[in-house]
Amino acid sequence: MKRAFDVLFSLFMITTFIPVFLIISLIIKCDSPGPIFFYQFRVGKNHKPFLCYKFRTMCLDAESIGKVLAKEEKYKKQWSLNQKLPDDPRVTRFGYFLRRFALDELPQFWNVLKGDLSVVGPRPILDEQIRQYKEDVAKKILEVRPGITGLWQISGLSHLGYEERAQIEKVYVEKKSFLFDLTLILKTIPAVLFFKKD
Repeated sequence: MKRAFDVLFSLFMITTFIPVFLIISLIIKCDSPGPIFFYQFRVGKNHKPFLCYKFRTMCLDAESIGKVLAKEEKYKKQWSLNQKLPDDPRVTRFGYFLRRFALDELPQFWNVLKGDLSVVGPRPILDEQIRQYKEDVAKKILEVRPGITGLWQISGLSHLGYEERAQIEKVYVEKKSFLFDLTLILKTIPAVLFFKKD
């Protein structure tokens, strides 16, 4: 049932938002140099890597710039906590808007359609990040497909470090059900609108 819902829901989102995809793509190209999409390998179910799609929200060479900025005193503490930079200078002008309303994640419905992601599940992360989870917790989380939205996303606690985040994701896996998924989807809209996204 969950997989059938994922396919139908992702098809609905992709076809419904085609005009939005085109408009966002055009603005990204006009706003800053670089590709429209950002691709990055993430860890999926059973630790299987997959290429995750997003609209690009950062400048070119953002990864190498981030490593340099992470060494600066004002960024060091936050970067060590969750590899995020407060008021990230790498984010483009339009990128801030896309991130604020989670529009940068719309291309991930292609990942759902392919079977890499589910609509609801633990957030997909990098292999180097999953290594910061406790082994038993990581194993539990990787039993299911990661999701576009989930318990951590609607919590408004994106500032948390990996250990606290992992516990929230583990709760989802332990409580998962089709009804719980529908509840989290309904809670995603107000979470996107009213929670500040880092």
